[in-house]
Amino acid sequence: MDNEHDKTCACCVTPETVDHARRRLLAGAAGAATVGAVAMATGSATAATEEARALYADPEKPGLPQIDMEIEAGRTALVVTDPQIDFLSEDGVTWGVVGESVTEQGTVDNIERLFKAAKAAAMPVFISPHYYYPHDHKWQFEGTLEKTMHSIGMFDRPGPLSLENFEGSGADWMPQYKKYIEDGETVICSPHKVYSPAQNDLNLQLRKRGIDKVILAGMSANLCTQAHLYELLELGFEVAVVRDATAGAKVPEGDGYLAAIINFRMVANGVWWTDDAVERIARSA
Repeated sequence: MDNEHDKTCACCVTPETVDHARRRLLAGAAGAATVGAVAMATGSATAATEEARALYADPEKPGLPQIDMEIEAGRTALVVTDPQIDFLSEDGVTWGVVGESVTEQGTVDNIERLFKAAKAAAMPVFISPHYYYPHDHKWQFEGTLEKTMHSIGMFDRPGPLSLENFEGSGADWMPQYKKYIEDGETVICSPHKVYSPAQNDLNLQLRKRGIDKVILAGMSANLCTQAHLYELLELGFEVAVVRDATAGAKVPEGDGYLAAIINFRMVANGVWWTDDAVERIARSA
């Protein structure tokens, strides 16, 4: 298949092509992670493991000022990026590269804990999802991970006006989150297409609700979550990131979660554990 055909033809995203590409991704991941880590990733997530807490611990003597964010009722919202099967389920197309980190951090359960806390406190909740439609597969150029996501059919849907085959697909919500997301109160924004919310309506939806403080969680740490952090900061929001309610890919190129944590510490208005975030949200009610 020549490069021009690969970039422009919609037939490149047939189920057969997606299947083969997925197997290549998983095979590559196997080389980046140990057999023991992959085996560990098959269990259900609960909370960040002690090993992970130690591995990604904050420095004992920080060299930078320690900044924090206060939750203010009516001005603060929970924003979750990409709480979708392709990122967070063992059945998702990226599990081979993110599964170890998701399991280490307890990401799946920690995101649910944030949903529960926000709903109990009547805190507004916003979802910034990631979908690709057939016309997105005709882009003339892509970055490395854009090309990867497109080639494995990540977040694919048949079109912006169709929910055909959405239920249970990689683009669907994690099943345990549906009662929070589909309650008629959560704001589901239009999809972002690369990493940040620059091309969706998250900023508009937050501003129209009078929100200027964000508690940020979701997937994946050094990609969409970090890009949302940067964009929201540039737009004048205060943002606290929940560090164990996200996760990142581990590949030969590096540990995406570690890269994100370093940047969170440098730019966010707060970097919280889920336990801390849940307590703060409850106190704000």
